[in-house]
Amino acid sequence: MNETFIPATGYNKRKWYVIDCEGKQLGRLASVIIAILSGKLKSYYHPSFDMGDYVILINAEALTLDRDIQKVHVFRPGRPGSSLKKLVNALPQQIIERCIIGMMPKGVARRRLSKRLKIYQGPQHPHMAQNPIQINDFENLNNNL
Repeated sequence: MNETFIPATGYNKRKWYVIDCEGKQLGRLASVIIAILSGKLKSYYHPSFDMGDYVILINAEALTLDRDIQKVHVFRPGRPGSSLKKLVNALPQQIIERCIIGMMPKGVARRRLSKRLKIYQGPQHPHMAQNPIQINDFENLNNNL
């Protein structure tokens, strides 16, 4: 008789991953980050359990965006923001965070997963004590995790 494997709460050990944003495209990077944050790349993934890992993004200012598109981001109702170029130069972390959080499932899961996303400008981050794993190859991501 076959039984469905349901992981216990202590089964999952959260890992920390570092991704360098330099030269990467925002949409492709965001889809990989969502899969890591939600834990869908793990062999013991179960949708009713929280299996996600932590993700650290470094060099956020070097991310590749479509510079020709002019967009207006509204942060408060009735008060339009600036164009995408100005916002990218001023707040690249906020652009990345809004894109990734917008792709997450809505509700409690979004709030829980967004707390595990850490975005930093430059190559330095304060999470060296967690021994993060560097991810460079997104094509063979299942084999690397």
